[in-house]
Formats: sequence, structure tokens, C-alpha cells
Amino acid sequence: MKTVLECLERGASYLRERGVEGSRRNMEWLLAQQLSCSRIELYASFDRPMTEQELAPLRGLLKRRGEGEPLQHILGTVEFAGREFLCDKRALIPRPETEEMVELTLQLELNDQLEILDVGTGSGVIGITIGLSLGERCINTVLTDISSSALALAKENADRHALPVNCIETDLLEGVAGTYHLILANLPYIPEGEKETLSQEVAHDPATALFGGHDGLDLLRRFIPTTRSHLKPCGWLALEIGSTQGSEVVALAQSAGLDPVLLQHDLSGKPRFVFAQAP
Repeated sequence: MKTVLECLERGASYLRERGVEGSRRNMEWLLAQQLSCSRIELYASFDRPMTEQELAPLRGLLKRRGEGEPLQHILGTVEFAGREFLCDKRALIPRPETEEMVELTLQLELNDQLEILDVGTGSGVIGITIGLSLGERCINTVLTDISSSALALAKENADRHALPVNCIETDLLEGVAGTYHLILANLPYIPEGEKETLSQEVAHDPATALFGGHDGLDLLRRFIPTTRSHLKPCGWLALEIGSTQGSEVVALAQSAGLDPVLLQHDLSGKPRFVFAQAP
């Protein structure tokens, strides 16, 4: 009968042989999931024997991870900005850069009694995190997405964190009424030609959440010109973009009458975020 430590080491070796980065950390998460404990608690249980009833389902999880299924999909959750959210194939897995976008957005000069709009919300992590972080200052959080399944996931996450939200199934801003102090968007921006270069894990995300046409900017070209009419005076637009798209996105925002338009870098030094203010 294998102990927890033996299972951890063999599972990590299996994942490493299949090219999974962070193989030991991945195996720790899978073991903790199976044993209903934290990763820290595993270290106090290394000598504990594992039963066949525990090992059998673990083998299935291990096989899925070895075949490239994202760890977040297997676990069913993802940590984002210090909170746990539901995560599955209905929406894009949140990336670390998006956490940076949220941090920078919260540093903007924002008034009290804010109404916020998260366009193309996916799992809802951006709008929900901003809404929760603003607390009583946020009086209305609206989440939109063209995908009904993604929007359902976003609503589940909002309910999980007890944040009241309005969900609208729509294409970008079509059918969205009113004006907002803050509009957030992390729209698909990967060029179609880069499909073959994506990792096996990213390929599990919905294609509609990844690709933005031949140069990745199709949706942003449609979206940015419509934003000013939905921004309150001095309201902000916050965008995450591809690292080579900064100059064109800045020009789009300026052409839409937004000023100032700020291009900010992520922690890797890549121009990744655009913040633009309405007059």
C-alpha cells in the first residue's frame, strides 16, 4: 500500500515525464483535492497509507493532467486576487496579468457611488473582484458576455461571493443601457495565426475567449469607439491587451475622444494595459 509521500513522488514523476511544468506542485494540488485537505496538511500526512478507494479516482485526475487538461479545470476552482472562484471550460482561465490589471484599476481616481460594467466578463473575476474591493462605494455591478454559459458561470461566482450583479447576454455593448463610472474589458486579443503556437492547456479555453481576428484587434476596433457614450463624465475605461497592440489601442481610444489615454506595463515589462478617461 502506497503512502502519501510515495504517491506524491510517483505522481510528480509521471507529470514531469509528460512535460507538465511545476509537476510536484500540481501533484500536491491533486492529492489535496482527493484527500480533502490543504497542501500544507499533506506534509503532516506523508507516512499515511492510501487506500485503493482513494488511489483509483486519483489515477483518473492524474491522467487528465498528464494529457494537458488545466489543473484549474480539474480542481474546479482558481485563486484570483486572493479569492477563490469557480473555473471550468465555460470561460477563460484567469491569468496573473489580469490580477495586475485589477490592482492598477483600483489605483485610479474613482469617486464614491460607482457603477461598473465588465464587458466580456467570462468567469466574472474582474468585475466581481473590483465590485468586492470597492465595497459600499460600488452601487451597481453589471456583467456582460456573448456566451450564455460563461455568463452563468459569472453569476455562480457572484453568488459564491454574495455580490449582487446584473447579467446581460449581449455582444459587447449592444443593448446595454445607461452610463458607467468604470468600464472593464479583457476581450479576446490573440491573432488567429497564433493558434498553433498555443500550449495544450490554453487550447482548453473557449476559442471565442481567445481569438480576435487576423491581428487580434477585431473586437477592440468594434468596442472602443462605442465606449464613450457609455461612460459618465470623467469615467474610466480599463483594458487588458496583447503586448504588441499598445500603440494601436491607444490610437483607437484617442480617436474615440478619450483623454488622457495611459499605456501601462505588466510586471514583465510588457505594455499590457490601457486606461482611458472620458472628458
